Amino acid sequence: MLTSCGFPTVNTHILAAPSSKPEGNIVRRHLPGLALAVTLGVAGLLLAGWAPLQRAQISALTIAIVLGMVVGNAFGKQLPVVFAPGVLTAQQKLLRLGVILYGLRLSFGQIAAIGPAGLAIDAIVVVATLALASVLGRRVFGLDRDSALLTGVGSAICGAAAVLALERVLKPDPAKVAIAVATVVLFGTLDIFLYPVLYPHLGMDAAHFGLYTGATVHEVAQVIAVGSAVDPATADSAVVVKLTRVMLLVPVLFFFGWRQAKFAQASGAAKTKVPLPWFALAFVAVSAINSLITFPHEIKGPLLTLDTLLLAAAMAALGLETRIAKLRALGPKPLLLAALLWLWLIGGGALLVHFFA
Repeated sequence: MLTSCGFPTVNTHILAAPSSKPEGNIVRRHLPGLALAVTLGVAGLLLAGWAPLQRAQISALTIAIVLGMVVGNAFGKQLPVVFAPGVLTAQQKLLRLGVILYGLRLSFGQIAAIGPAGLAIDAIVVVATLALASVLGRRVFGLDRDSALLTGVGSAICGAAAVLALERVLKPDPAKVAIAVATVVLFGTLDIFLYPVLYPHLGMDAAHFGLYTGATVHEVAQVIAVGSAVDPATADSAVVVKLTRVMLLVPVLFFFGWRQAKFAQASGAAKTKVPLPWFALAFVAVSAINSLITFPHEIKGPLLTLDTLLLAAAMAALGLETRIAKLRALGPKPLLLAALLWLWLIGGGALLVHFFA
């Protein structure tokens, strides 16, 4: 959570499809749905700052998609058609802008600081987790490709943001995206409580534990929570390793964009071009700028808040399309897959740190 491909069309069970005739100017047509998504995103940010949720490290993105699901399921049939264009725009445009601005959280100097061992561990974790998700999801649990990959990318890279980003390439049913995000929240939250308990028994010093945490915990906020339970230096190193995993999202998106083109060609489409996730290149460009320029907090702070709001609004728009009945139809298999990937991250990640570091 990216190419010329668009978001899935708005679910007609929740929001009626917009009329093909343009009505009014583009701002007027998109404003109601955008306002709804942004309002839910702002609510997510505010609730994430509420002390009980803050202590639990429940992110604004998670809260936003839940709020969207509540509104979509409670009032979906009553939501006027006027909301449809703006909701779709929130899913498409706001998400792209959010991912681009996410580059402000990373610099190339941070990547270099973790050294070859950290880079190797991150790369192996990402590749192995995606491979396991594909093999276990499809061959063991019989999941469809999209469900397996969405669950895998959330565990492998950066949680909900990675799920949303891959959604732009795969274009799956919104319910599959929602369940993948739910697994990230569940097992990442368990990490917050489990990792500090494991720390004394892993045979790692604080620096190596930071490497382990950053390479294996799902969300950035969860990484901070785990690292801070040991000491601030551990949290800092864990976040750097984690953000390097975030950077690996770029080649992953390019790979799956290429795979999408191959699948399209195999199905008989003529001369299908490889979709390029241009937003991912912009993400790298922003990271490069962040590496060269030290932005004052007065500028960078509001930009990071805006980034979180954009992603939260996109999540809320996605939640508006997600029906509980669709989640039930997916069954327990995505959850079981996510559980096995979680166990792999805990055990396999520890072995990698001992081997490489």
